[in-house]
Amino acid sequence: MSVAKEIRVHGRVQGVFFRDSCRQEAARLGVAGWVTNEPDGTVAGFIEGEADAVEALLDWCRSGPRQAKVEKVDVTDAEPRGLSGFDAR
Repeated sequence: MSVAKEIRVHGRVQGVFFRDSCRQEAARLGVAGWVTNEPDGTVAGFIEGEADAVEALLDWCRSGPRQAKVEKVDVTDAEPRGLSGFDAR
């Protein structure tokens, strides 16, 4: 069963390869969606896929790549859109 989440990642998450690392992790897990830098310094995104894979990506987002310092991740349920692939915008 496919689930979807909107996310916003707070902390030192820009300029530390968060988006590209997230894209690589999403590809490994088979999760679709996108992430983008926001003007307020957060990273926003939309992820969808099998529930276990989405949860695994959310767990990854809570720590991010080695250079990141994630303070918190806001997660909101969303409707799946049938996306394929994952973009770092």
